[in-house]
Amino acid sequence: MKKANLPMDSDLRGALLALRRAARDALRLAIQTGTPCYVMRHGKIVNLAAKGSKRKSSALRGVKVKAKRRGRQRQG
Repeated sequence: MKKANLPMDSDLRGALLALRRAARDALRLAIQTGTPCYVMRHGKIVNLAAKGSKRKSSALRGVKVKAKRRGRQRQG
């Protein structure tokens, strides 16, 4: 995301990272357990964890999680 598009609230800035991490973990779990992982792609519901699916590796590749945190950390 560009800096101009980042929300001011630190909780919201971390939300996108958390959602990407959760999506990656959900797909990995579905692949490990042989359960479906449905997403909407181009107006169609597809199972990313289907056997023989070419989307498995590309789906995991598309979910990037950055380790670095930008900005100040919240003190509570």
